Amino acid sequence: MQRLNSILWRSFTAKIAIGFILILLSTNLYLFSPQFPSSTEAAATNIILPLSTRGSQIVDAKGKIVMLRGINWFGIEINTHAPHGLWSRDYKDMLAQIKSLGYNFIRLPYSVEALRSQNISGINFSIDANKDLQGKTPLEVMDLVIQEAQRQGLLILLDSHCLKDDHISELWYGDGFTEKDWIDTWKMLANRYKKYTNIIGADLKNEPHGSASWGTGNQATDWRLAAQRAGNQILSINPNWLILVEGIEKNVPGQKQSNYFWGANLEGVRKYPVRLKIPKKLVYSPHEYGGSNVSWFADPIFPANLYQRWETGFNYIATQRIAPILIGEFGGYFVDNKSKEGIWQRFLVDYIAKKKLSFAYWCWNPNSKGTGGILLDDWQNINAPKQKLLNKLLK
Repeated sequence: MQRLNSILWRSFTAKIAIGFILILLSTNLYLFSPQFPSSTEAAATNIILPLSTRGSQIVDAKGKIVMLRGINWFGIEINTHAPHGLWSRDYKDMLAQIKSLGYNFIRLPYSVEALRSQNISGINFSIDANKDLQGKTPLEVMDLVIQEAQRQGLLILLDSHCLKDDHISELWYGDGFTEKDWIDTWKMLANRYKKYTNIIGADLKNEPHGSASWGTGNQATDWRLAAQRAGNQILSINPNWLILVEGIEKNVPGQKQSNYFWGANLEGVRKYPVRLKIPKKLVYSPHEYGGSNVSWFADPIFPANLYQRWETGFNYIATQRIAPILIGEFGGYFVDNKSKEGIWQRFLVDYIAKKKLSFAYWCWNPNSKGTGGILLDDWQNINAPKQKLLNKLLK
């Protein structure tokens, strides 16, 4: 998500709250060894991995059209190095609740720094929960979350959210990390999770922005070229994963500059599509947020301008059957029909439903500054109006 101060919006309080442990909501139907799941069937009911693409659609191994309906659960990319809320509840309870609400996948952000670290924090082991996470590294915590998601029938999309903890870099390198560091982390994950059957793919880099360009041919800034380099490296190790490529903010040759949020601008695909060596694995993944700092939000005809705005910014890709669209983030505090943000969210949900797009809502966490989450601040109860709106997509 775009940040006002060029830092992560996700706030975290060091004070650990003692919460109630929920009863595990679902039975473990998909069992596998501690390292690798053995089932050839994906965790999500009736979805058989690997996934691939067919025109504007995502399809499973039997050719069945798949609608991915997800939620973002952040924390591994923060300096806590673990999904947030585990100071209050067990991670298995969290996953069971996500599944019970109708989501079929989790977009799981991480930072390169976290996966190289040995330290985690923000987990309360005194409430008789999360015992199996004690003494684990951040990468091992991620292993266990993914394995439990498999058992509970949830798919996972891995998201390279940050290089350095808590900071979204403009490019795929920076903050003390090189392009090689970024790609090597992806290669490690592609190899480590090669036999896991509930991981659907790799969201290569969260929200390129600023100096990131598309179609310029500049090796240092052209995000399209970097996405091809990383995507092909991943597929050379794990050819089963989908490769998700987000948009940029600006810097597209020939485009009349207009306001876009970070990662939202996919206009460059018209002339400069991403080309992977393995076909039918590419999905484009814009992020969409409403706000007063974009011109189209202040347009006198708002909200009548929104559908064309989304068609121009990204959905022409699906309309022209170039590739599928998965909206990797959208969200906000308000979902009413009076505030601009609420109207915008309602229109976007209707658009996703009408166009039959996949999505991952931002987010599960209530401590996301600027959006809030599906959970309320107690990390137990649900924001009923938000969930009611999203239920239109979770049928």
